[in-house]
Amino acid sequence: MQTSFLLTAGLAAALFITTTSCQRGVAVTTPTDPPQSGNANGVSTPAPTSANTIEPTPNPEPAFSTAKRPAWLEEKIKAHFAAKKANPPIHIYSYIYRGATVYYETAGCCDQFSNLYAADGKLICHPDGGLTGRGDGQCSDFTEKRTEEKLIWEDPR
Repeated sequence: MQTSFLLTAGLAAALFITTTSCQRGVAVTTPTDPPQSGNANGVSTPAPTSANTIEPTPNPEPAFSTAKRPAWLEEKIKAHFAAKKANPPIHIYSYIYRGATVYYETAGCCDQFSNLYAADGKLICHPDGGLTGRGDGQCSDFTEKRTEEKLIWEDPR
């Protein structure tokens, strides 16, 4: 009995809401004539100022330096290509450190030393990495004293 009363009351409320909302004089129309000013809101939309940017434009310049690399460095890059791709990818940068050009090779992963080479390919030190993340301690000032960073190579695979 109580359920039928609630159902009847709910139906009556819904009927009341629908009939009174229609009596408020709300009219929905779709305009068929074009606006007098030439635009719908009185404010025109400006023309685009640049080309379509949905399709990215490839950069013809490589992200790394294409300057002549020492032969020992080219061999090292070939060895990286022959090996399995590291995660994160290997990067090689050149810097000026203590007045000389040096080459910094990032580590492939997890607790490995990075390498710092002299211009002739001789290993100078390991500036970072290892279990402590601080390298071998032989060039602890490398991060503070290095200048003129250039990306020489990164593994594109």
